[in-house]
Amino acid sequence: MNDIGIVRKLDPVGRIVLPTDLRRKLDIKEGDPLELFVDNGHIYLKKYEPACIFCGEVKGIMSYESKNICKGCMDELKIL
Repeated sequence: MNDIGIVRKLDPVGRIVLPTDLRRKLDIKEGDPLELFVDNGHIYLKKYEPACIFCGEVKGIMSYESKNICKGCMDELKIL
């Protein structure tokens, strides 16, 4: 995602504001849980989506092209 370059300062308690355009692009709404990852000196932020995007199942989740899909839906879609 190198198409957006935005600089933000932390406030005194460590918060930043995500610009509206960025939230729209990533479908992040007020109250959505976000995950933070640290890897090799970089901080990654992504929308937390632990369940299958099709049926909502939370067990047996696999990631396919950065989307969570359960085995049942994966089989139904014949992706594997």
